[in-house]
Amino acid sequence: MIKKHPPQLPDLHKKIKEALEVGRYVDTTHAKERQNERKITLSDALYVLKTGRHEKNKTVFDTTWNKWKYAIRGETPDKEDVRVIITFDDNLMVIITVMYVFPLKGHY
Repeated sequence: MIKKHPPQLPDLHKKIKEALEVGRYVDTTHAKERQNERKITLSDALYVLKTGRHEKNKTVFDTTWNKWKYAIRGETPDKEDVRVIITFDDNLMVIITVMYVFPLKGHY
């Protein structure tokens, strides 16, 4: 029998906005390492979360944690194309990782 995944959040952008407005978010150790390694600041990631779009084709269900990992893609204030992967743990938004979509010279 195939186990059904829970539905994705129908109001993802609203939930992101609410989490950002009240500071109900954390970035994981992995996200912090990738931000440092890829020279993407937390403020860049937060900007993408505020202004970006949901990449439904990059959103996946994590069977280990039984949670959806949402992909949000947008441009930083410096016009760099970035993807931020997040999930929600109750009302806490968790930033899992950040990456350049098309790596720039000197970035990966």
